[in-house]
Amino acid sequence: MRTTFDRLRHTICFELIGLVILTLGVAKLINMDMTKIGILAVAFSIIATVWNYFYNILFDKAMLKRTGQLNKTVTIRVYHACLFELGLLVITLPIMAWWLEIGLVEAFILDLGMALFYLIYAFIYNLAYDRIFPIPQTKQVSSNA
Repeated sequence: MRTTFDRLRHTICFELIGLVILTLGVAKLINMDMTKIGILAVAFSIIATVWNYFYNILFDKAMLKRTGQLNKTVTIRVYHACLFELGLLVITLPIMAWWLEIGLVEAFILDLGMALFYLIYAFIYNLAYDRIFPIPQTKQVSSNA
């Protein structure tokens, strides 16, 4: 298992590196002020964190009411992830359009691009992190316990 320090380093580095790459990339791609994009990226990071907290509470309550339990199958996890992203899109789309002074279609395309970036970035970042900071060996728990 990773230590608390390691998990904090992982999370902080993930967010900082992601924000820098995203801000530089989007600013260059759409030829917009880096500060304006950076503020939007930080705001969206905060929005996503808050949305994640409340979304998970709402999802679990709805699931418990509908099924009487909280065990999530792979299929339910897929629905969970898709509904999370859809909700986040509904929240962020008008903010992005307003802040960047672009239309909803352009904001939608940019928002999808940001989601795709984070999907690919998270995969590559975690592969690299595991190689740079290998997971410490842990004792195996006996299955006879």
